Amino acid sequence: MGRPTLVCGGPGCGKTLLSIQFIVKGAIEFNEPGVFMAFEEKAEELTMNVASLGFDLAKLQKDKKIRVDHVHIDRSEIEETGEYDLDGLFIRLGFAIDSIGAKRVVLDTIENLFTGLTNQTIIRTELRRLFGWLKKKGVTAIITGERGEGLLTRHGLEEYVSDCVILLDNRVTNQIATRLLRIVKYRGSIHGTNEYPFLIDEDGISVLPVTSLKLANNVSSERVSTGIPALDNMLGGKGFFRGSSILVSGTAGTGKTSIAGYFANETCRRKERCVYFAFEESPRQIMRNMKSIGINLQEHVNNNLLHFHASRPTLNGLEMHLVSIHKVIKQFKPKVVVLDPITNLVTIGSVSEVKSMLIRMIDFLQEEQITVLFTALTLSSSNIEQADEGVSSLVDAWLMVRDIEANGERNRGLYIMKSRGMKHSNQVREFIISDDGLDLVDVFLGDSGVLIGSAREEQELIKKTGVALRTNALNRKDREIQRKEMVLQAKIAGLKEEFESLQDELNNTFIEENLKKEILEQNRQELLEKRHNSSLKKNATKRTK
Repeated sequence: MGRPTLVCGGPGCGKTLLSIQFIVKGAIEFNEPGVFMAFEEKAEELTMNVASLGFDLAKLQKDKKIRVDHVHIDRSEIEETGEYDLDGLFIRLGFAIDSIGAKRVVLDTIENLFTGLTNQTIIRTELRRLFGWLKKKGVTAIITGERGEGLLTRHGLEEYVSDCVILLDNRVTNQIATRLLRIVKYRGSIHGTNEYPFLIDEDGISVLPVTSLKLANNVSSERVSTGIPALDNMLGGKGFFRGSSILVSGTAGTGKTSIAGYFANETCRRKERCVYFAFEESPRQIMRNMKSIGINLQEHVNNNLLHFHASRPTLNGLEMHLVSIHKVIKQFKPKVVVLDPITNLVTIGSVSEVKSMLIRMIDFLQEEQITVLFTALTLSSSNIEQADEGVSSLVDAWLMVRDIEANGERNRGLYIMKSRGMKHSNQVREFIISDDGLDLVDVFLGDSGVLIGSAREEQELIKKTGVALRTNALNRKDREIQRKEMVLQAKIAGLKEEFESLQDELNNTFIEENLKKEILEQNRQELLEKRHNSSLKKNATKRTK
């Protein structure tokens, strides 16, 4: 605040745009009026040039939030005068500042003030006066300057009298242009000294820091599904950690994009947002191909849950891609990000540069607690580490998908190289892609080793046949046992019936004997009674006589 800053650089690096954005944003977002004094472009030209960025300079001037002033300087007038000072500029600039109560000032570009002058003493003296005058006015100022040969500015003096110097560069490497920003000095403040890429688009300038200074990001123990139940089971039954980084690598045609598509689909099914950065296929091509394995990504696009950002890597440099990715993520605010494939980025940078870019991206995504899935192409299954762009040691989980050729056919196998912080399977699974989707099945361990594909199916058929034969034999034995049991039960029933018949016969004999005894006893008693009664009658007759 209240200090002048020198912004220098070559043509086309964004000096004027940075300055005008400084003025406009200050007026709109911080209620700080500003004065833009141009020595090259007229006010009408400047208004028209920045209209594509959504900056309405005419309205802002009407509302007295900014003031744009064009100062014409003729070189012939300077040569004829003989002496030169900036008193006229101070009067004009002071009036502009006071008319709207400006807090911010831009002078674009300072070289025009000293056109034709060769006396370094005069230039240095007037520069000091200019910077000192701006400090006394209490305004925060940006002064733009053209880069000289071997120097930051054409005169090589401005950077020494400025409190802050920002160097802009438009660098072309391998026919790809990248704009870079570097803070050369900043008195009284700690600042980054690296080069920072910046992007100029419809929203103005976006700057992304190059490196993370600390590894102090928060972590989550929450798990997110991969969308493939069998793969979740290999990862302890729960999937990946939220906010982690995942690498899926393999040779061409092994299903890396299919795994990425399933992961994106599962994210959207949880009503979470996902951004899919495609460097090889168009969004329509990806959505068409995913339909063949049973998932409809178009539905998620329509529901604003899935956003595709597709471009060829050669569209921008690595740093510009990083800034663009950063901007899309900030705007869409996803929970999951997919980059498919990172291998194509090698076409615009070396492996070390790609690795550096991916490290910064992983740091940014971890800070935002965003889960990221990378796919990478390996050129040879015999050397799987060659094409992971050096990030295999940085990611939290690494899945390998590879071709397995045997018995005249090619099949896919998947295994987990690593998965930090969780229990995971160390087994190879056959990776099957069909109309029903993606699935992982256990391989068959035969006498000749691991069997997959038709060999596995043949062995499984043999196994099923053996099981069926054994089951049939057991069933046959069971039926024989059942028949013997039935015969035995019949015999037991016959013997039981014979026993009961004999028992009944014995019981009847016993009953009859008891009945005879009772009748005999009854008859005997009756005879006794008859004899007794007869005897009594005889005695009674005798007494009568």
